[in-house]
Amino acid sequence: MTQFSSQLLEKAVMEINRLPGIGSKTALRLALHLLRQDESRVEALAESLVNMRRGVHYCKVCYNICDDEQCEICSNPSRDASTVCVVENVQDVMALENTMQYRGLYHVLGGVISPIDGIGPSDLQIESLVERVRRGGVGEVILALSPTMEGDTTNYYIYRKLEDTGVKVTVIARGIAQNDELQYTDEVTLGRALAGRIPFGQ
Repeated sequence: MTQFSSQLLEKAVMEINRLPGIGSKTALRLALHLLRQDESRVEALAESLVNMRRGVHYCKVCYNICDDEQCEICSNPSRDASTVCVVENVQDVMALENTMQYRGLYHVLGGVISPIDGIGPSDLQIESLVERVRRGGVGEVILALSPTMEGDTTNYYIYRKLEDTGVKVTVIARGIAQNDELQYTDEVTLGRALAGRIPFGQ
């Protein structure tokens, strides 16, 4: 166990260690790195993190993150508002935008149905998606969830919820390996999967 000569350093390491994917050794290395930086740079980092936490909102339409009530994608009049791509998280929006092949809108669920993790449909933005479709103006819903068991379960649940709305429900083509997460798929493969989408259930 690491012995700290400074309680302030120990506290900083503990807080950094709380971040996902950051072990205790990495946390110590990062804390010592910050300690060697100019105070102004560390203050700028701390201020940007506090400002992000206080200022970032979830778009009232699609639940993407943004600085205002509505994100730039939803408020862009050149986007195709009749097509809504359903994704698991914000990182998936970024991955799909990087393909530069999709010009519709998004709907961020905030996760997938996973009973083992205690995540049910009511914990996700599924009802808001159904309401969005029922308000009209949406012609196609693209299910772009990762091809995992949880993703497939969520796809099926959404499909059943939208079955009586008359909206076209498609799913991205399986050019993505089973159990791969969407955000880690390269842009070319992801773009082809999106372009080659098929009606759900085929």
